[in-house]
Amino acid sequence: MDKLKIYLDNCCYNRPFDDLTIEKNWLESNSKMFIQSLIKFKSVSLYYSFMSQIEIDDSPYEERKAYILDFVETNAVAFIGKSRFAEIEMLSDEIMQTGIKKKDATHLACSIIAKCDYFVTTDRGVLNHKTDKIKIINPIKFVEIWRTLL
Repeated sequence: MDKLKIYLDNCCYNRPFDDLTIEKNWLESNSKMFIQSLIKFKSVSLYYSFMSQIEIDDSPYEERKAYILDFVETNAVAFIGKSRFAEIEMLSDEIMQTGIKKKDATHLACSIIAKCDYFVTTDRGVLNHKTDKIKIINPIKFVEIWRTLL
């Protein structure tokens, strides 16, 4: 079986820095860290994009930014760049018509264009988006699904 191709939304990268006394945050954080270990050990393939890079660079938290950037640059197998901007913009405009915000629509468009299997996010608005172009899932559910594939 080919490795699953996943795209982590920026909120996933930041989940471990949220209030972990909230059970949902704690569960999603642990699941996200498990996903990171899958990525590090090459069990799944990580994809990211210029939008990921922009959002990481925009973070006001230097330590978080450095940690996330190091992880992404060290472990991603593919980068979806602005060379495909026209295609990305057209698809993100289509996604935005469903109520998804511009940055989230751009992330989704990049993951779809890269033919990722899963878009992993903790953003409720994105999780509620319906599409047949990619599976949108939270980190907890992704781990549950991944375990069934063993």
